[in-house]
Order: sequence, then C-alpha cells, then structure tokens
Amino acid sequence: METPGSQTSLHRANLERVVRAVRLSGALTQAEIARRTGLSAATVSNIVRELKERGTVEVTPTSAGGRRARSVALSGAAGLVVGVDFGHTHLRVAVGNLAHQVLAEEAEPLDVDGSVSAEEGFDRADALVRGLLAGLESEPGKVIGVGLGVPGPLDAASGTLGSTSILPDWSGISPGKELARRLGAPVHVDNDANLGALGELVWGAGRGVRDLAYIKVASGVGAGLVVDGRVYRGPGGTAGEIGHLTLDESGPVCRCGNRGCLETFAAARYVLPLLVPRHGPGLTMEAVVRMALEGDPGCRRVITDVGRHVGSGVAALCNLLNPSRVVIGGSLADAGELALGAVRDAVGRYAIPSAARQLSVVSGALGGRAEVLGALALVLSEMGDASLLGRELPMSVGAFT
Repeated sequence: METPGSQTSLHRANLERVVRAVRLSGALTQAEIARRTGLSAATVSNIVRELKERGTVEVTPTSAGGRRARSVALSGAAGLVVGVDFGHTHLRVAVGNLAHQVLAEEAEPLDVDGSVSAEEGFDRADALVRGLLAGLESEPGKVIGVGLGVPGPLDAASGTLGSTSILPDWSGISPGKELARRLGAPVHVDNDANLGALGELVWGAGRGVRDLAYIKVASGVGAGLVVDGRVYRGPGGTAGEIGHLTLDESGPVCRCGNRGCLETFAAARYVLPLLVPRHGPGLTMEAVVRMALEGDPGCRRVITDVGRHVGSGVAALCNLLNPSRVVIGGSLADAGELALGAVRDAVGRYAIPSAARQLSVVSGALGGRAEVLGALALVLSEMGDASLLGRELPMSVGAFT
C-alpha cells in the first residue's frame, strides 16, 4: 500500500509534477521542467526516461539557446480529442492528439437560430466527427474526450440550455448528453464565448495574461471572462452575457425581451438591415467588413458605430473587473483598427481612467478557430491529472497548431 511520505508516494508525486508541467505548457525541455518543478536535473532525467518507457511522453531532439536539448511532450499516440463548436450560423469540428497537433478540421454552414433543430444539429456534428475520424483511419473508440461549445447560456447545475429566447428550439436540451450518446465519449460543454476566451488565453492574443475578456461580436454578442488565469462562469454558468447589458431603455426590443441591449446595436442580425437599402438583401457581416475596409462610407459608419457600442460595454466591464486585456473576436475583429479604434475611444470616454490606462484592446489571433481550439483545450484540461497508466493519461492544454 502506498503511504503518505513513503518513497513510493514521493516518486508518484514527482511523476505527476513533471507531467503537470508538460500538461500546462505543451512541450518543455528537461531543463525547463527542472526549473518549473524545482526537481534536480538528474531526477527529471530519470522521470522522463520512465514516462517515455510507459508511453506517456514523447522526447524529441531540439535546440535551446544554441545548445542541444530534448523536448518533452505528452504522447500523441495515447488517444484522440475532439472539439465541436456550434456557432449561430456554423458548425466547426477539429480532431487533435495529445502531442498538441490538430490532425483534421472542417466547418460547414448551420443555422441553429432558425431551420436546424437540436436533433439535426447533433446528428450533423456526429457525422462530421465520424467523417474526420474515417479520414484519419481512426474510429470513435480512439476518442478519449470531446469539448463542445454552444452559442447560448448553460445551466451549471443541469447542463441544459436554459434560454428560451436565445435558442428557442434548443431550450431544455442537454448538449453534453446528446453528443456523448452519439459518440460514446465523455463530453465537456461550455458556451462559445468562454471557449473563445480559453482558446485565445492558451494559444492566441491572451497568452501570458491572467485577466482578460474575450468579446465575440457576430450574430450575437457575448463575452468570455478570465479572472486570475481561469475562465469565470459564475455560480449559474451565465457570466459574460455582455450582449444583454442595457444601453438604451427606449431602444429596440432584444430577442431576450428587454429593450436597448448592447446586442441590438452591435450584433449582425440587427445592424445588417441598416445597409439593405443601399446594398440589397443577403448581406453578411464579413461582406460589410470587407466593403468598409475598401472605403464604402455606409459600411465604415456601421462598423465604427458597432465598435463604439461594444466599447461602451467594455468600459462597464473595465469598471467592474479591471481586466488587463480585451480580445475582440468574431466578425468585428476582421475590421482591425477601424473597429478597435472606436472601441478604445469609447473605453477612454466611459471607463474609469485608471482602468482604461491599464487596458489593451486587441484583435483575436485565432480568427474563426478560437472556439474550436478552446473546445480542445476544455476537454484536455477537464480530464485532469488522472492515472499515469494505460490510456488514463494526464491531459494537456498545450499549444495546438
């Protein structure tokens, strides 16, 4: 029996410390592992050799500071992880391994707000995952976990989609159970904005920052909040619904039932009709951004107005949480400084000066992949430091490419 303080217990603890260091960073040299764990170089060398023999890690030659070194990463042969991102108008799926590589990725249009039922949506996700696995000559049995993003608030206690106004045909559905039933693997679920925040935090514009907000502006407006390095979801799981901050009590009626929400001034579903008289029906936010950057005056005005309204919401967020960075994602991010400048102007006007001075507002680095990469990060991190034996390997939130 393993007793606290015994040599066996100490050895196991050291194994877990090394694996945890690699898990949190993706890949480290043995010298870096020694610095991060406080273990001696000789101890790290012995542990890495043992973990390699177990098949838990892979060791590859590399160079560090001009010197030869060995890079240690979790084994890519230990199993597959899947990320599934439901947007309001798309479905994106990615398959990765524990060596921090995206092996396959695909997206397709999907209208979860209108014509597509929850049943059809999950059937299509299942088919897309299985298609990618078949292309990799693999099968669902190789999948050790799935991360799932949905474009609406989740009830933290029940795991169900709770808003009848935001996704009316999906209300009461348990997304995790639906996908787990189809794929036969554990599923970890979060909303799309939280996953965007996690993706940018681990691999994108939020790297190295412990307090940030990821603002996704597309068909809707949502925020993923990171406080002290961790995604903050609130006790009910609905933290970050910045799109439903009230900007004007006499403003347009929002789909949530209130008037003048930020979303009614910034989301694509509300602002695109403003341009129909000049540009006709069938506009997309991507097209509006493109025309704005090409100099179309109406499109430029719409984009800067959206940025200004988002900036008002960001200012309120700054006054409450004082993040050091705000990352703009979704369609608005593609407008670059045209939108970011308007956001910063509004923050400078409405935020407490000390909070505004400390804040940087930047575009996301991952584009439309932020949420699906966040879904991969979610499943890997949620699986935690399990047994070091067999397939129950410690999971990683390391850098996918």
